[in-house]
Amino acid sequence: MITLVLIGLVGGLITGISPCILPVLPVIFLSGGAQGARGASPAGETRDGRRPYLVVAGLALSFSVFTLVGTLVLDALPLPQDIIRWAGLVVLVLLGLGMMIPRVEALLEKPFSRIPQRGVGADRGGFVLGLALGAVYVPCAGPVLAAITVAGATGRIGGRTLVLTVAFAVGTAFPLLMFALAGRGIAERLRAFRSHQRGIRVGAGAVVIALAVALTFNVTDAVQRAIPDYTTSLNNALDSPHRASKALGSNQSASLAACVRDAGPAALRNCGTAPAISGIQQWLNSPPVDLASLRGKVVLVDFWAYSCINCQRAIAHTEAWYSTYKADGFEVIGVHTPEYAFEHTAGNVAAGAKRLGITYPVALDNDYATWDNYGNDSWPADYLIDASGTIRSVTIGEGDYDGTESLIRRLLTAANPKAALPAATHVADATPSAPLTPEMYLGSDRADYYAGDSPLGPGTKTFTVPSSVPDDGFALGGTWSVGEESLTSRANAAIALNYDAHDVYLDVGGSGTLTVKEGGKTTTYKVSGAPNIYTLVHHKAQGRATLRVTLSPGLKAYSFTYG
Repeated sequence: MITLVLIGLVGGLITGISPCILPVLPVIFLSGGAQGARGASPAGETRDGRRPYLVVAGLALSFSVFTLVGTLVLDALPLPQDIIRWAGLVVLVLLGLGMMIPRVEALLEKPFSRIPQRGVGADRGGFVLGLALGAVYVPCAGPVLAAITVAGATGRIGGRTLVLTVAFAVGTAFPLLMFALAGRGIAERLRAFRSHQRGIRVGAGAVVIALAVALTFNVTDAVQRAIPDYTTSLNNALDSPHRASKALGSNQSASLAACVRDAGPAALRNCGTAPAISGIQQWLNSPPVDLASLRGKVVLVDFWAYSCINCQRAIAHTEAWYSTYKADGFEVIGVHTPEYAFEHTAGNVAAGAKRLGITYPVALDNDYATWDNYGNDSWPADYLIDASGTIRSVTIGEGDYDGTESLIRRLLTAANPKAALPAATHVADATPSAPLTPEMYLGSDRADYYAGDSPLGPGTKTFTVPSSVPDDGFALGGTWSVGEESLTSRANAAIALNYDAHDVYLDVGGSGTLTVKEGGKTTTYKVSGAPNIYTLVHHKAQGRATLRVTLSPGLKAYSFTYG
């Protein structure tokens, strides 16, 4: 549970600084911050400075509630799935007009005139603004948010889901609150803000209306697609190997789970027979498609959501592959599994697909049936299937498009050796560069990156370091007592590590020494007390390297992390 809280907090913090938050920042700064400057309002009322907190609290609350239970509530009521989004947009426009036109504001406040006021003064309305923003706010689809969304949409809501959701909301709210408070501080300190409060209020209203219009016509999508998501590697490092979704439940087969766990640089593997495309509510661009009918062709099953900015950037590559290789036996099935309630509406998906230029078949997986068949937990995610119906590669998130295309070409050639394939596609890659090696747990329960020759099971065993350790893997040497969460060193205990990072850290406790050998250099560190993070190596630039760390007997090692 503590791990879930930390994952939620950090995941929310990453989302709160991602480029997907950019469209709402002007509203947060002006309407939540500058307009909340403490002192007298243009109407002579007293502002108590609570507006930034109210706006951010309303946003975090409504976003969390709508993400977790919005789909379930709308499914139980005879209402359109996108009613929440449209209601939020209407409220934003009304609030913006109220900021600009006092008479409109008076009309909006009239129904609430009999409710006792407790001195909120001119800060009233901030919470309602936050609620409206939360209804239309669509952040990037990171792994933590994906786990929350799927749990809510499929009714698998329990204590762990609630804890993860609250932690995520708090993490997201923190950077937004800092931005709102910065706006308030500037407004209080600059004379231009103090002497032009009416103009600021009108400007804030105009910004709110502009945001609503931009969201209505999807202008914000184009802006976000143009900015690479610099938080992708942070999200991947945070949740690898998919801890949030595992804690909330996953349906992957063992072979497919192994391929997902080891998803990295493009490579052909045997990940088992591809699960069925089932439970589809509607097909776009095509009559219903059955994987069995596509035997003999190479198929890419692409999980996406139309408002997911990460997906939008990846789709340019997927569409280019489809148009280039379709005549040579290549098919794409875009499985649209909704991230938000409004993405259940077929018209919204069809419009989104048209804007993105998608011509391949799109399956509307509103009930998460195909998502669960694959045990998927990410947007976007690609499953590459060969001509025999076997999944040969799994790609999670953005990036490595050249590698994926190379695998497509290899499978097409294997299916038809006489095929004369066209030249490879050339689409600009906007994916952030240089991802770090993911966190590695050392105990037997979660040692997903263990690459030794001997099995890593509970008990005391002697290991031999193999001649080479694969990228982003570790192996053991000497004698170790293997526990579920940690390894305890015995005679000649050592760990060989292959990593890509600036810095390497080891979480270790007990009393003794660590001896680190890398590139001809040997360094010894003293360890004492409860488990703590020790820096093993530090480099000025990120790069791939191998090291060997020897632990004196009695030390307990938990995990490697990277920076």
